[in-house]
Amino acid sequence: MPEPVVTAQKWPFNVSVVPRVPEGLESLRRIAFNLWFSWNFDALELFKELDPTLWEECGHSPVKMLRLVKQTRLEALAKDKAYRDRLEKVHDKLEAYLNRKSTWFTKNMPKEKKDSPLVAYFSAEFGFHESLPVYSGGLGILAGDHCKSASDLGLPFVAVGLLYRFGYFSQKINRDGWQEANIVDNVFHDLPVREALGSDGKTPVVVELDMPGRKVRAKVWEVRIGVTRLFLLDTDLPSNAQDDRNITYQLYGGDHDMRVRQEIVLGIGGVKALDAMGLQPSVFHMNEGHAAFLGLERIRMLVSREKLSFIEALQPVAASSVFTTHTPVPAGNDAFDPKLMEKYFADYIRAA
Repeated sequence: MPEPVVTAQKWPFNVSVVPRVPEGLESLRRIAFNLWFSWNFDALELFKELDPTLWEECGHSPVKMLRLVKQTRLEALAKDKAYRDRLEKVHDKLEAYLNRKSTWFTKNMPKEKKDSPLVAYFSAEFGFHESLPVYSGGLGILAGDHCKSASDLGLPFVAVGLLYRFGYFSQKINRDGWQEANIVDNVFHDLPVREALGSDGKTPVVVELDMPGRKVRAKVWEVRIGVTRLFLLDTDLPSNAQDDRNITYQLYGGDHDMRVRQEIVLGIGGVKALDAMGLQPSVFHMNEGHAAFLGLERIRMLVSREKLSFIEALQPVAASSVFTTHTPVPAGNDAFDPKLMEKYFADYIRAA
């Protein structure tokens, strides 16, 4: 029987009836929640075969497919030995990839095996596959490829970004030759994301950020890209005011005030999230300037916890920060008015 899932806590309840993955096909879920599938054709074919028409309607999303495919179709494939054999072959391939003993990293940096220096890679967008639309173009594809390559190489590497409710608009040309923008409302339970858990391995991670006259909370979600872990922050929470819930609504959306808040959530919130999960990166890589505020939070932590002066804290933070630019032109970078910066960073200034 299909499994009912309650998706609201107050009346009226929203109930989604989700197909039950039958015995023999459980590996489909494991594959669907790792974007490794996006560069493995055999894995994609498994989901397409469930229902080719629905596959197109779902935007090639394995997670959404498993929610919408008919129960009868799953049960029929569970009895299809040839399909089950192909599924297990793909699943075994995934498991072998995730549990490799020998990688480029272990071969070339054998002394780092026991105490690997962790790299944290921050970007405003990540482009992996159309089933996770949190990118707009080249910068996101670069970031996505960076994460995939890190996974292939076996690097000690995590990534940090934002989980956008509406992502970035897609473009189409109408019959009159004009561009039209199409904005898609991302339904999170159709995305290959799961709650990120704290250092205890049980508690969902929610970080708190200081904004002028208020606190803003951001929930952290986790995406797996092979062995790479991507953490995406989301402010669309009932505990936030509507204007603050909007912070993670759209990639590159809003005015300068909104952009400052987005970059605070990405940079400062991202550092807080890694800290809450017990992750201590040795290197912080900023892919463009959208995460530049992470340096301020790292300095603040050292001043607060280690009782260093601002100058003393600045030196190790600068030495362990990497910045790369993809769009070295004024139109591709934010410039904020000093008064706007003072509005949001007065506490940092006083603390320094």
